[in-house]
Amino acid sequence: MSSSGAAAAAAAQHLPRKEARELAGHEGAVLAVRFNRDGNYCLSCGKDRTLRLWNPHTGALVKTYKSHAREVRDVHSSSDNAKLVSCGADRQIFYWDVSTGRVIRKFRGHNSEVNSVKFNEYNAVVVSAGYDRTVRAFDCRSQSSDPIQTIDTFQDSVMSVILTKTEIIAGSVDGTVRTFDIRMGRETVDNLGHPVNCISLSNDSNCLLANCLDSTVRLLDKTTGELLQEYKGHACKVTSISYHPTKACMLTSSVDGSVRVWN
Repeated sequence: MSSSGAAAAAAAQHLPRKEARELAGHEGAVLAVRFNRDGNYCLSCGKDRTLRLWNPHTGALVKTYKSHAREVRDVHSSSDNAKLVSCGADRQIFYWDVSTGRVIRKFRGHNSEVNSVKFNEYNAVVVSAGYDRTVRAFDCRSQSSDPIQTIDTFQDSVMSVILTKTEIIAGSVDGTVRTFDIRMGRETVDNLGHPVNCISLSNDSNCLLANCLDSTVRLLDKTTGELLQEYKGHACKVTSISYHPTKACMLTSSVDGSVRVWN
């Protein structure tokens, strides 16, 4: 066995092999699940128009957040766990206080469904991506509900957005992953030739994973855009991708009903 094969086999021995807990309570499909920063809690959202905060270690439902008028598609926790931000089919971004469940502000500006939302590192700015072909940024410290910046260079729906200290990175159905350097005001476009519905950064932030609607996950060098690897095996659309926090592997889930672990 090669050294890489041996490493993969060793890593596989430490992966979970059985279900640890079921978190039941949503009335309908669950559209996103996110751990908070320290991994002690997780958030879920879905078709029933609610957000739910869970203790995944005990299975306890801690709190339910209700205010969205339609399905909730994404949720993200601030780094200090004090605030939440959520988005969905009602075209608005909701900014929540975790402990009270109160909506602090509703950010507006998208004219269609909102697919993805993230806090920046300092929890001062929220960035969203929507079906209206835009990425929009909102200032949490301001009393205004309007965006402070709008990026509208996409040719189709924007499905996923991630942030680094200096960049906004977004994947679109137009087949591109676009990186916006906030300091330099520069846009870099990587054209993958297939609709992109989910993106994720590697743990060292040097590589970018892009999940495309041809059931293929593509690994790119974030700096050069070079295609480093393609991962094929799912029979249907891949719906999510993530890196294992400590092992040299990634996980993908698909409409085909499977979760796969990749070296």
